[in-house]
Amino acid sequence: MWNNRQKKIAVINDFCGFGHCSIAASLPIISALKVQCCPLPTSIFSNHTGYDSFFYTDYTEHMDAYIDEWEKLGLHFHGILSGFLGSPEQIHIVKRFLELFKKDDNITVIDPVMGDGGALYPTYSPLLAEQMSAIVPYADILTPNLTEACVLAGTEYNPDITEGELTELCQKLSQMGPKKIVVSGLERGDDLENFVYEAGKQPQILREHKVGPCRSGTGDVFSAIIAADAVNGVDFMDSVRHASSFIAKALRRTVELDLPEPDGICFEEFLTEI
Repeated sequence: MWNNRQKKIAVINDFCGFGHCSIAASLPIISALKVQCCPLPTSIFSNHTGYDSFFYTDYTEHMDAYIDEWEKLGLHFHGILSGFLGSPEQIHIVKRFLELFKKDDNITVIDPVMGDGGALYPTYSPLLAEQMSAIVPYADILTPNLTEACVLAGTEYNPDITEGELTELCQKLSQMGPKKIVVSGLERGDDLENFVYEAGKQPQILREHKVGPCRSGTGDVFSAIIAADAVNGVDFMDSVRHASSFIAKALRRTVELDLPEPDGICFEEFLTEI
């Protein structure tokens, strides 16, 4: 169809008006990489929950009708990127979306946003985390942090996990479906590591010097670059290197500007270089 001539990625995530995260981060990143970003909002926030106060509205009851209109248009997505999901109902809706729009010739990236530091986020229940595994088999690429990887694999969290243990962890996850996995943001002293796993290949580690405190939105920027690069045919290892170096550069500039931690990272200053 006429509307399938341009590369497109459907991005399923919440929308935050302020705070450099979620769809507000994915949309400019994917667009700068010359792919059309088509957002499917799961909820709408004035600003993310790291601030003392925020406005929030749940979009769950509208998602099916929204998806139905895309189906009527006969849209074909070259990529699908799923981020934070806040309820079992949303997981069921995303599963339906994947059954409708995932094809043999497109790429699905699942960013299973559930927790960090060995614990689930306060809004996430163990039941919800368990149900997240229902959409993992649809993933071509999975981008968890260590906490999320352990939850999905049913493995005890260990911040001092070894390279061999990471390989075993990724092998478990790969058996669920995804053949490419990056376990992101592993803290190693003053450095952050990304553990890159591709089925049938030797795992590799990419290391970047840690810049300032952890900030909201870095995972959204990371997964957006991974998704757009995949659609553009970039090698997976090169894509992880691309995402890591871009985020490090944006973090250094964010520290220079002395932005408050909840404000996220000022990636806009480097979009022309992405």
